[in-house]
Amino acid sequence: MATTQPFDMVLFGATGDLVMRKILPALFEAHRAGSLHADGRIVALGRQHGTRDDYLAQVRDRALPHIKSAAADWDAFVARLAYLKLDADRDDDFRALAQCAGRRDGRVTVCYLATAPRLFSAICARLAAVGLNHADVRVVLEKPLGHDLSSSGKINAEVSQHFSESQIYRIDHYLGKESVQNLMAVRFGNVLFEPLWRREWVDHVQITIAEELGVEGRGDFYDRTGALRDMVQNHVLQLLCMVAMEPPPSLSADAVRDEKLKVLQALRPFGADDLQRCVVRGQYRAGVSEGQPVPGYRDEPNVARDSRTETFVALRADIVNWRWSGVPFYLRTGKRLPERLAEIVVSFRDVPLNLFQRPHSVQPTNRLVIRLQPDESISLHMLGKEPGEGMRLQPTVLNLDLHSASKRRRADAYERLLLDVIHGRLGLFMRRDELAAAWRWVEPILAAWDRDEAAPRPYVAGSWGPASSNALLSRGGASWHEEI
Repeated sequence: MATTQPFDMVLFGATGDLVMRKILPALFEAHRAGSLHADGRIVALGRQHGTRDDYLAQVRDRALPHIKSAAADWDAFVARLAYLKLDADRDDDFRALAQCAGRRDGRVTVCYLATAPRLFSAICARLAAVGLNHADVRVVLEKPLGHDLSSSGKINAEVSQHFSESQIYRIDHYLGKESVQNLMAVRFGNVLFEPLWRREWVDHVQITIAEELGVEGRGDFYDRTGALRDMVQNHVLQLLCMVAMEPPPSLSADAVRDEKLKVLQALRPFGADDLQRCVVRGQYRAGVSEGQPVPGYRDEPNVARDSRTETFVALRADIVNWRWSGVPFYLRTGKRLPERLAEIVVSFRDVPLNLFQRPHSVQPTNRLVIRLQPDESISLHMLGKEPGEGMRLQPTVLNLDLHSASKRRRADAYERLLLDVIHGRLGLFMRRDELAAAWRWVEPILAAWDRDEAAPRPYVAGSWGPASSNALLSRGGASWHEEI
């Protein structure tokens, strides 16, 4: 990857968990790979009084353990770090920031807002007030971007008063994963799949993002958010767009995002009957995770004892266009599930005439499985001849292991996206109209749940969610991939 131009990476919320676990380790890996310009600084902002050395001690204790490679270049990396006290409500602090990261020719300033979304508008207004919204400034907005369509629109409108759309990078780290981009390469770089990538040959599509963890001390935040807002409205729908989009005329940012927007606009809205048949809302109870007993969601710290917040969602989505009409897209995400897993499964229809003996348990026979985590791979599940006499078939897998397929180093999602921001590449970031379309689609579900006094369906921690999520697929003659 090409070395960046000179930059200042300004981290709001630099003492927070996201910066320590994800952003600083990603920047270290980019530094270690030689992807960062030698004249590139990281300006960490925090509300606490303290010296640079105090902050570096925090970084050593909290960020260094998340670095997977050898930390031989650690001292050279932390030499890039500066620390500045900043309170988002104090104008004087922003004037000090402007003196530290003021405009210089040929230098990019990236303002990464790893803060609560309620602070986005005020921070952007104060950045503009001190001149930190010029053409070489880019602002990165973390999710969740609002609580609903109205609040999301308000934040976007207020940020857009000070920054143009080309300066705003709405980050979704799933889009930075190698396997997601490889999906585009497989689809649009080869003639093999395009004739099959449509309703005539695809039976259904599954998208799963599963987490073993519970709320992990974030009970207050999660109880106000839930799985639909936290995962489906952004991560899961973005993956759906990557699977279902039409071939763009080019790989320019807006060409790709135009096609993703068309998918979101073609999602069939939910009616009252659909919500009963096509959406499952669950909440975990006490169980066992990774061999250890764990409490139920309502017994987690800072969670209401009568909470109706969902920790699991499964739903059927339908795309109303010529390519996908009639093909169900089954989406699923949840906490306290049996394993950490993110994958896309494209299940193809069966052959029109079966000539061979085949194992009855294999259905469907042909599946393309794109795994995003914990490992990244693409595998094609097929049938081949079983050794010996006769013509009995057995399952076989053609596997592209992305870790061993190339000797080139592979950047993780945050590293790739941070470098894209510095380089000014918008293709893997959400556009404002995409975000609005996603909120528009999930809002009927949120509104129905607000009216419904019933509790979410319980499931035991360590299981794959409520039994009704299996019934959601069985009505269409399908099963979740782990059960095939």
